[in-house]
Amino acid sequence: MTKPRRWALLTGAAIAVSALLAGCSGGGNASTGAGSDEINYALPANFTPNWILPIGTAAHLNTNNGSIAQSLYEPLVAYDGSTGKIAWNKAGSVATAADFAKDGTSVTMTLGDRHWSDGKPITSRDVAFWFNLIKANKDQWGSYSAGKAPDNWTSFKTVDDTHFTITFDKAYNPDWMLANQLSHIIPLPQHAWDKTSASAEVSDADESTDGAKQVWKYLNTAAGKIADYASDDLWKTISGPYGVESFTTAGKVTLTANTKYDGGEKAQIGTVNLLPFTTADAEVNAVRSGEVDYGYINATDMDQKDSFTGKGYEVEPWTGWAITYMPYNFNNPTMGAVFKQLYARQAVQMSIDQTALSKVVFNGTATSTYGPVPQAQESDFVSEAQKGNPYPFSTAKAKELLTSHGWTKQGDTMVCTDPGTSADQCGDGVAKGTEFTMQVLSQSGSTVTDNMMSAIQSSLAKTGIGFTIKTAPVSSVLSQTPTCTSDEASCDWDLSFFGTAGSWYFPAYPTGESLFQTGGSANFGSYSNKEVDSLIDATTTSTDPTKVQDYSAAVAKDLPVIWLPSPDYQISVVKQGLTGFDQDSLANFHPAQWKWSK
Repeated sequence: MTKPRRWALLTGAAIAVSALLAGCSGGGNASTGAGSDEINYALPANFTPNWILPIGTAAHLNTNNGSIAQSLYEPLVAYDGSTGKIAWNKAGSVATAADFAKDGTSVTMTLGDRHWSDGKPITSRDVAFWFNLIKANKDQWGSYSAGKAPDNWTSFKTVDDTHFTITFDKAYNPDWMLANQLSHIIPLPQHAWDKTSASAEVSDADESTDGAKQVWKYLNTAAGKIADYASDDLWKTISGPYGVESFTTAGKVTLTANTKYDGGEKAQIGTVNLLPFTTADAEVNAVRSGEVDYGYINATDMDQKDSFTGKGYEVEPWTGWAITYMPYNFNNPTMGAVFKQLYARQAVQMSIDQTALSKVVFNGTATSTYGPVPQAQESDFVSEAQKGNPYPFSTAKAKELLTSHGWTKQGDTMVCTDPGTSADQCGDGVAKGTEFTMQVLSQSGSTVTDNMMSAIQSSLAKTGIGFTIKTAPVSSVLSQTPTCTSDEASCDWDLSFFGTAGSWYFPAYPTGESLFQTGGSANFGSYSNKEVDSLIDATTTSTDPTKVQDYSAAVAKDLPVIWLPSPDYQISVVKQGLTGFDQDSLANFHPAQWKWSK
């Protein structure tokens, strides 16, 4: 899943390989090369862009969608790692300052002297427009978590055209509020978008909940028409360094420099071609043939590094501020009761050999994950409990854990033979005869992921846990594994995996309100733990770093998901001569920072 603001790494649409390869070479130079005013950038396999509106809904939380939208509509506060560390990138932000009240209950923001591409100034009214759209439609906003933005923002007051104040419902950690909440805000062109149809008059969405709902419907309806992105005037009033020249339903996107841009990250390359791929292997073939300037190779190709440097590429691993996991569906009508037993989750986790997976499957380009905080980069957020791996690999101990709780191995599979709620029985709701079998719906298009799932299947089998694998494009994985209640037909899924390049990329503060808090926007498996909820709340209000560590330790031990090795976001191959950027550990790409050396 994103980010998530981390958009989760989600959604995409499959296209035929033959059509894909034609798309890669059509409409531009096959290989631009240093000194050109054009670049071909390879998108991750099966993460096809499908959304232009800079407000994500649950089905469109995709880092690629977010990166494209941010290139068109600059955020109020842009947090990224493109400068070598995760920080506020003021050059790519509309706001120039954030002044928090001494008591931590409000913030006054200052906007820069900025303009929309049609010449109209960007003002506080454009921010208020976003604010009211989100307030009125929060349940459809992909980044919404109950109790967090916009619930914790009690008022929006315009001071003047370039200053406004947001008041909070209580005191918050200013660093968390800025990085994880205010970074959601995208000033929107109120004068161009505040409509209910293409010809309607402005509906005063700033002042009317009904009006905001009508405008939301209008904008989302328009955003659903991918084939119209390049021609619809709605998407031509922009604030970012690029605009859309073309955007196909197959996922090929061409961006062109916005000549009216007056911010701090002016485009250095005139045309950016974003190329979709259904498989990583197809993309690697395009790299080998010189059709890609900025792409990636499989982890399994690292032993062939010299062959790529010989073709004029630099090979640069792209480390992510992320975790990787498979969520359980705690509301599954059959297996949900099993998943709710901590011992059962412990047995599963003890059957996953992350060290071996990292070494053999990922060729050493993945980091073991033992809890909810990224471990690939050093930070003060990770607890000692998470670092120490609470559940080391041992299928023998995993098997013993199950047999000591009422399970008996019958054939190759553990079966509940002693139902009940005593300490040595299967647990509340687990019926006699229940087989410990799980099916995962996994992201397709990655040989590395396929190999990992097969290895997990073999390892779980040694414990006596059945594990079947079904694959689909990311968009199908998401649509078929939704948050659900046990009485819904859509709740028949057990496990979901969409993390070939990492499941969740965090904002600067790796807190868990979206992932693991009850009702969180990306809490796909409906995990709920009141103690964890309280710990998450503490991470957002206190400046004490041990609060995040307390949360890290508790979630590492409670296992709301199956922790898996977190791979590098990708092993990038970058044409020699392409400079001007660090790879953003938040998994966004920033084409305005790219430039060809002279």
